[in-house]
Parts: sequence; C-alpha cells; structure tokens
Amino acid sequence: MRSSSPPRRCSRNDGPKPSLTRATLRLAIRELCQRDVRLSKVVERYGEPPLWARGPGFPTLLRIVLEQQVSLASARATFERLKAAVDTLTPKALMTLSPSQLRDVGFSRQKAAYARDLAAAILSGKLALPDLRNLSDHDARERLMSCRGIGPWTADIYLLMALRRPDVWPGHDLALAVAPWRAVAARILWHYYLRAGLNGRPRRDEPRTLHSHTS
Repeated sequence: MRSSSPPRRCSRNDGPKPSLTRATLRLAIRELCQRDVRLSKVVERYGEPPLWARGPGFPTLLRIVLEQQVSLASARATFERLKAAVDTLTPKALMTLSPSQLRDVGFSRQKAAYARDLAAAILSGKLALPDLRNLSDHDARERLMSCRGIGPWTADIYLLMALRRPDVWPGHDLALAVAPWRAVAARILWHYYLRAGLNGRPRRDEPRTLHSHTS
C-alpha cells in the first residue's frame, strides 16, 4: 500500500525523533516491505534484521572512529586491547595514555590523535554527548562533526546505532533512498550483506560499510 502523499522530510529545525525499538523496527520493516519489493524479498529470504544497537557514550563513539576504513575484526581487537589497558574506558582514562601507548594497542598515528581530541572535547565540555538526544538529526550531526576525526559517516553511524534515530542514512554506504525509514532500510541491507555472504562467506557479526569512507 502506498501513501497518497510524499513522505515528509526532516528539516534542520525539526526536533529529535523517537529512538527505534524492537517494536518500531518491526513495524517499519513491514512498511518498507510494502513500499519496496526488493527489500521485501530480502526479509522474506533472510528474516528480519537485528536492531544492531549500541549504548550511547564515549566508548561507542570511539569504537566507530576505530572502524573507519578498517575491518570490524581489526577495530574490535584494538578496542578490546584499549579496554584492557585502562580500568574503565572514559575520556579521562584515555588521556592518561600517550600517543605511543595508543599506537601500542593498535591505533594508527592519526586515530590516536583523533581519540585524544575526542576525549579532550568531552572533558572540556565542547562536546556533551548526552545533549545530543535533545537535538534534531541535523544539529546532532553538526555537533559531532565539530570534533576532528568525526565526519558524516561516523556521525551518521552514531545516530543510527547509538541514538537509534529512525531516518538516518550513513553516507558512503549502499545508495538506496527509501524514506522515512532509511535507518531500517540500512539494517535490512546490512542483514542481506551478512547473510548472503557478499564478502565471500556468510557472516553473523555486525555490519561494516560496503563502500569506502573516510570518517
């Protein structure tokens, strides 16, 4: 069933949207499958995608930075070594590690600088991650991208997975414009990528981007 009027796009002044839950994810999947036969066939063959949610906060944002331009396995290994190097992964704890110590656990020189800049921005109050919940998608994205090392892809993945915004489409990923549930469409396509083994073998872990991205 198709709507008689075009879906409403979010303006930059719109307030925050409700976060996706398992219940709203299921409803959105049904709506998208009614709108697009290709997505419907993916869900029919592979089932509904997971929510793929991560807790909001510094560790999640830092992990997304680590995932830029590398495999999930590599980013996960570095992230786990980092967590083992500190008692609790907080901005203050990260700042106790020198750039050379960060490189020892697997950070590149550039990402070590990004990580320390991110921690410093949070400690100084320049970036208050809890405040993002009260901002529109546009404003939350702009606030995140005010930090060096966080570009459109990183900001969108944080909005999609950590804040679970329902209409976020990560740039430099697969190009399919299905509104107003673009974040759900992204999950369906990631689910297809993992289950169909498009990278050479079936996978069950979290998705990674299919096209290259910088930040």
